[in-house]
Amino acid sequence: MSDREYHGKEEEKEHEKEHEKEEEKSMGAWGYEKWHRDPLSGIVWAAILIWAGLVLLAGNMGYLANQRVLGHRLEAWPVILIGAGMIILLEVVVRLLMPSYRRPVGGTFIFAIILLGLGLGNLVSMAVVWPLVLIAIGLSILLRGLFRRR
Repeated sequence: MSDREYHGKEEEKEHEKEHEKEEEKSMGAWGYEKWHRDPLSGIVWAAILIWAGLVLLAGNMGYLANQRVLGHRLEAWPVILIGAGMIILLEVVVRLLMPSYRRPVGGTFIFAIILLGLGLGNLVSMAVVWPLVLIAIGLSILLRGLFRRR
């Protein structure tokens, strides 16, 4: 191997290292590799799609037509939204309890609460659901501010 080829490969390796460092910086504090090792988001979205498919299938086959909750007949979309909200809340709990999957969950928690509010709005009065949603979002923001790592 000539001296020119050796230095060319050495420069290429240095360039690759710099590129990896830039990717890690652009991914934030969590790093590029950690996002690739985090299958939880994919599992959550797959579970939501499976849940939605099962509920729609049950609705199309007439299983939801005779079901009543709080005097209201069940419809597919509110049940899908409630289930999706619960699945996302489960993701938040897993992320908080398992250090290997830990990342900020404030936005995810708010999204889950909104989905639950939309789903419950058909079963319980919206006059009750939306104030509770706002209270839950406010509490999550307050708790995040109080327990933020310094």
